[in-house]
Amino acid sequence: MDQIGSLLDGFGSALSPMNLLWALVGVTIGTAVGVLPGIGPALTVAMLLPITFRLEASSALIMFAGIYYGGMYGGSTTSILLNTPGETSSMMSALEGNRMARAGRGAAALATAAIGSFVAGTIGTVGLTFLAPVVADFAITRFGPEEYVALMAVAFVTVSALLGPSLLKGVASLLIGLTVGLVGIDGQTGQARLAFGVPALLDGVEVVILVVALFALGETFGHLLAGTGTSTVEPIRGRFALTGEDLRRSWPAWLRGTALGFPIGSLPAGGADVPTFLSYSLERRLSKHPEQFGKGAIEGLAGPEAANNAAAAGVLVPLLTIGLPTSATAAVILTAFQSYGLQPGPQLFSGSGELVWALIASLYIGNVMLLVLNLPLVGLWARMLTIPAYGIYAGVLVFATLGTFAAGGTVTDLLVLYGLGLIGLLMRLADVPVVPAVVAMILGPLLEQQLRRALAISQGDAAVLWSGWITKVLWAVVLLALLLPPLLSYLRARRATTSPPEPAPAESPAPRPPA
Repeated sequence: MDQIGSLLDGFGSALSPMNLLWALVGVTIGTAVGVLPGIGPALTVAMLLPITFRLEASSALIMFAGIYYGGMYGGSTTSILLNTPGETSSMMSALEGNRMARAGRGAAALATAAIGSFVAGTIGTVGLTFLAPVVADFAITRFGPEEYVALMAVAFVTVSALLGPSLLKGVASLLIGLTVGLVGIDGQTGQARLAFGVPALLDGVEVVILVVALFALGETFGHLLAGTGTSTVEPIRGRFALTGEDLRRSWPAWLRGTALGFPIGSLPAGGADVPTFLSYSLERRLSKHPEQFGKGAIEGLAGPEAANNAAAAGVLVPLLTIGLPTSATAAVILTAFQSYGLQPGPQLFSGSGELVWALIASLYIGNVMLLVLNLPLVGLWARMLTIPAYGIYAGVLVFATLGTFAAGGTVTDLLVLYGLGLIGLLMRLADVPVVPAVVAMILGPLLEQQLRRALAISQGDAAVLWSGWITKVLWAVVLLALLLPPLLSYLRARRATTSPPEPAPAESPAPRPPA
């Protein structure tokens, strides 16, 4: 197959000494930062994004892939030992893993998470290897400007509806990102938009600045207002090895979690949240020990952890093939590609095939590195959890500021960074998700370009936007994403009001007074 030959060429590049070094640096830094409490994979990748700008594109993306997978593993360590999931997809791991740690089985919980991450990540990367080129070829032959307009509408609506507490707040975040994306010179008319007479804004706002501001600074300012608080790390007891009983209960859960995580993560409206919850529910239903769930069931940790990491590989399928980010971390990865002048999409495999296959090969290598690195060093990562929270977020603030200044080198960049950071704080206080804003800023200019191109080809006839069967299907998905959440809420409310009230318990007769 062509995929196997291309993958072998990718291994030839990824296995060079320098790229191996950057992969090792990536997984080490990603794990070290991701293991810190309150810092999830998305924040880890966003904060470390500026340090890759001085590298070549292939080395930077290989290091970035290591940071991505390392941050995923570090988040599971935090969830197990500290009961502090960095994102919603780690909630199930925190539920069972922290119970195991409290029962003195923290070493077994960490070993289950590490081996499950390796198994699921490797199988998911195999799926990415064979599925991504097929999707890219289909998109090249079937997608024109009107299909891209409909696809980006799907991205906007699904991200707004699925990654926030309500559709209205998701749309508000979307509008913030679209507005920031308009800053600069219009590429078609040459007119300045929203620059306010500031020459440094004529080139627009860098996506990296928005990502670092909304994720890193918004999170830091939020903790500054709420207070850092204190936390207790569960001690690690036992050897970092699984017993025969642990393996017997874990390996089917790893496979089932992978089977749920990768396909759902590969969908344009996928992500890691749904498969982790489905995996936990499935393991509880199939377990021979359902009474242990909620008290430290090892399969309740193994299944969701595998689903989470398989979905992380699946998320790369729509990202690399059609340029569609379906999670917060994927949106930051899209920013990394754009910082090197690369636009993920159907042309990426044909135009930058060597780089993409080196990146995919590095995912295999990074998985092996994580397993070899983290099992012996998990005690070190646990000690890092004892760093005071104020020290962690002070470091986040320093890294974000220095990284942004190193990338741009102007005071205006810092003013924009902190201004957007305050907007990120207000969004968090109002419970407005930040991911739609990032996706809107990245895809907004592309949507404008493709919309203008489609209307120019059709001579202003807007009917071209829903003329083909692919566009009809995509617009149907948009309507479904808009109408389904309020419809489900209405049905739940109606069922709650129409269900008969429970009968009140019968009152015992009052005792008769003595004669």
